[in-house]
Amino acid sequence: MKRFIARTVFLLLIAAPGAAHAGTTMKTAGKAFAPPAFASFCVREPTLCSTGGGKKTVALRPEKISELKQVNSTVNARIKERSDLVTVGRDDDWRVPTAYGDCEDFAILKKRELLKRGWPASALLLTVARYRGEGHTVLTVRTSEGDLVLDNLTNSVRDWSRTPYNYFARQSQSNGKRWELIEGALEI
Repeated sequence: MKRFIARTVFLLLIAAPGAAHAGTTMKTAGKAFAPPAFASFCVREPTLCSTGGGKKTVALRPEKISELKQVNSTVNARIKERSDLVTVGRDDDWRVPTAYGDCEDFAILKKRELLKRGWPASALLLTVARYRGEGHTVLTVRTSEGDLVLDNLTNSVRDWSRTPYNYFARQSQSNGKRWELIEGALEI
């Protein structure tokens, strides 16, 4: 009964157009290559690259849902979308943004903000996908109610399977420097 109530609360709290529907989890299908700029990011920001330790999923209680929504919308409002080429003069550069950034920079900042709030690194996974013919990065949060996505293109926190993306790969939960192919991923 408690699980039913928790699931009902979860659905009510995030019910809105584009909101998550509980219960789906990404399945992985072996090793994948990390995005090219990821290695240098890990050298500069080993803590944000890490997925070690802690719980593999977060029990999704109302206060946790609220934190996810708050972090997603606050970062989306605070950082202005701008390409790496314009911002730092390189085609692809992963970093913690201060004023400007592109999709992976938003995801990285969201991961940092959730880590500051005590979320386990092993449940916060940088994830790459394809959207409208372009690469796109989001933060996947592993929860008791399925995998949720924090995205710079929307303030909604959504179930990963209810997004318009073709997911390719994500950080490994056991070793954040490694990446895993998402089962059913299309060739990029």
